[in-house]
Amino acid sequence: MTVATKLAASFVLLALSLPAWCAKKVDLDYHVKLLPQSDQAEVRVILSHGSAVRSLNFDLGRDGDYSDFKADGQWKINGNRGLWQPSADKASLSYRVRLTHARKPGMYDARMTPSWAVFRGEDLVPAARLDQQDGVELVSRLIFELPAGWKSIETAWPRIGKNKFRIDNVSRLFDRPTGWMLAGTLGSRRVRLGETDVTVASPKGQAMRRMDVLTVLTFVWPQVAAAFPRHPAKLLVVGASDPMRRGAFSARDSIYLNSRTPLVSENGSSPLIREVVQAIGRFNDHDTSDWISEGLGEYYAVELLRRAGGITDERYAAIQARLSKEGKEVTTLRGDHVNGATVARAVVVLQELDREIRVKTHNKRSLDDLAQAVMRANSITTAEFVQLAESVIGESSVVLESKLLR
Repeated sequence: MTVATKLAASFVLLALSLPAWCAKKVDLDYHVKLLPQSDQAEVRVILSHGSAVRSLNFDLGRDGDYSDFKADGQWKINGNRGLWQPSADKASLSYRVRLTHARKPGMYDARMTPSWAVFRGEDLVPAARLDQQDGVELVSRLIFELPAGWKSIETAWPRIGKNKFRIDNVSRLFDRPTGWMLAGTLGSRRVRLGETDVTVASPKGQAMRRMDVLTVLTFVWPQVAAAFPRHPAKLLVVGASDPMRRGAFSARDSIYLNSRTPLVSENGSSPLIREVVQAIGRFNDHDTSDWISEGLGEYYAVELLRRAGGITDERYAAIQARLSKEGKEVTTLRGDHVNGATVARAVVVLQELDREIRVKTHNKRSLDDLAQAVMRANSITTAEFVQLAESVIGESSVVLESKLLR
């Protein structure tokens, strides 16, 4: 037997000795059946090879949100956590989840009605710590079963079939559905802006101005693309009217916008553009540094409109004066949750920082470069923000020596 033949035989024996889960990708499917009559969704988490996963440890959140658990393998609940250890072959975990969430009496963060539902994918499958075998790649898909009469489902994930989506988040080991979702009898408008497919959708009869939203996005998008290098393949804007929560709120590559919320407020800021920036930027701050993400979102909500020609110099000066007045009593920007006055003061600081960067780099760099650096960071603190600013400027920042940041 030649050396080459011996090597070939050894590789064959090695391949045969490896477990099946090492030799192929493992399917992780989420089957979701919407049940409007009980205000719930029935979810089945299905592994094609249960032996690929040692355990999934779920954060079950508030009491009563998740119920009726059934599992192939072992399932244990300890406090607000649920531990699933799948059986070796094809294994599934099924449960029911309540979808309607009331922010306060008569106002909803998420809602299911007899004809439509607006909710976030994070609610369908709770966050979990995944312990899997080495070398395993989970291929995740999300499949919906809609009630009779419901026409469609929209998510921010790539559609791979009727009511079927591919879930692929490269930043996380455990791929689960995230972002705003909308199902029912819907009206929608679509457009491709640069490299991004944009969909604006709402239940029929909810007074959502879908074409107005598309027009504003089309008008501002070149400035969005120039400021931020990340261009999502898909952006979903979902809308509904009262009693859904007022305002605009972003999630992964998706935005919720109440039908009554103005696209551009009387103060010159755009709630829609602010959340577009948050959705694309994915700014993640911690350690009492919430001013960074909130400040950047509000800064660009005005700045991108100005760059697009939607705000005159006179109006822009008036906006700056308003921000200075609103934030003049603020003594610190630090905090886990910032109010409107703190955000106003943060925007003023960022405007001053932008001017400092442009002057010290002879107009070669700007706050855009710093915002892009923040985007690339997995998370950011105030101290790290100052360090990034100094790397952009090439020296220390006078603006960021302020007592407001201590």
